[in-house]
Amino acid sequence: MDFKEEGNDRVDVNDKESRDEGKQPRPPPLMALNHVSRLCRNVKQSVDFYTKVLGFVLIERPQAFDFDGAWLFNYGVGIHLVQAKDEERLPSDRDHLDPMDNHISFQCADMEAIEEKLKERSIKYVKRTVDDEGRVRIDQLFFNDPDGFMIEICNCENLKLVPMGSLGKIKLPFDRHNPPLDLEQN
Repeated sequence: MDFKEEGNDRVDVNDKESRDEGKQPRPPPLMALNHVSRLCRNVKQSVDFYTKVLGFVLIERPQAFDFDGAWLFNYGVGIHLVQAKDEERLPSDRDHLDPMDNHISFQCADMEAIEEKLKERSIKYVKRTVDDEGRVRIDQLFFNDPDGFMIEICNCENLKLVPMGSLGKIKLPFDRHNPPLDLEQN
């Protein structure tokens, strides 16, 4: 792709919409994250974990699916659990916790309550605090689901989103909780 700078935006010069004089590239008509899909060793154990530890609600899934699985929903996002046919596709070390690895993250209003729940269920976790020289403090808890997929719980709403001249504009769903948006750039 070839790009040119237009104000604070980088525009793909091969994109017909971008070449049309005075027009900005049209963003894709996305609305929000719909779901995260996870392979699992045992659907029942994973449902138990996501409902009892994270508060997800088991919902109906289309009967047309010809494989074992479950759909869960809460907090504006779904978790789709799929019974693994090949366990080699799952994390081999279910106890490994590295905050720099792939994970999904949920914002939380009461970090202590989640930490207590993890302790009660004897779930191993890593606790971190990101302190940006007193400007912002983010508490994080990292732990694995029964299949070794890492989950983060944080109070990331403390961190303002500051756009840095990307191609698109930030779209926030008006009916969901989001971090504060700081549009004033220094």
